[in-house]
Amino acid sequence: MKKYILLFAVVLLSSTGIFAQSVYDMRNAIDFFESNKMQRGEYRNTLTEKDIDGSPYFNDEFKKGTIFTYQKIQYNDIPLRYNIYNDEMEFQTPDDEILAIAAPEIVEKAVVGENTFSNIPYKLSNKVKRAYFILLVDGKVSLYARPEVLYQKPKEAAAYKEPEPAKFIKRPDSYYLRLNQQAAVKIESRKDLQNFFPDHKRAIEDFIKENRIKHNKEDKMRELVVYFNSLQ
Repeated sequence: MKKYILLFAVVLLSSTGIFAQSVYDMRNAIDFFESNKMQRGEYRNTLTEKDIDGSPYFNDEFKKGTIFTYQKIQYNDIPLRYNIYNDEMEFQTPDDEILAIAAPEIVEKAVVGENTFSNIPYKLSNKVKRAYFILLVDGKVSLYARPEVLYQKPKEAAAYKEPEPAKFIKRPDSYYLRLNQQAAVKIESRKDLQNFFPDHKRAIEDFIKENRIKHNKEDKMRELVVYFNSLQ
């Protein structure tokens, strides 16, 4: 399946150079398609799903969704799906072409069904990168899930073993915490949880112990973040 590059048109700022609009300018799908330039070509060096078992998508089928940009433009009724492996938000045009947003840095979030995919910075080693995360709890401290898909190369036949096709393998979600507008931090242990919260450290430690909070359980992570935000 061919991919196409979507190049967002640059949104013009006011004559003062400051975008002062505080609410979203709502536009429909037709405006979305017409306000962007499309340049045909291969999109980066990504994998397609042809001849690969499994799926790289969070939702295989396109669902009507909404895109919110940092320029405060809201595009409604866009057929969207999230490609976990490529970390791309894809959409389908009226001509059934599949396109991927090539300038995700201008996207604030995409709402697809009941899920909000926030495009936020996060820490990776000593660097700060940007990717889509699923918002689970919003507040002073926000909780995000990061879906993960691994690509397994095809395996050739060996003694007593049949060949195996390439496949996408879904992994358990990982969880990230974000304080205000700072870069999100991956939580990989109970110690990470205890060290993350800037205030009410003793209360947080007691809550973690009493409620058996685990860093890899969504329901428990929700409990903890909701509790912390209630202390503010």
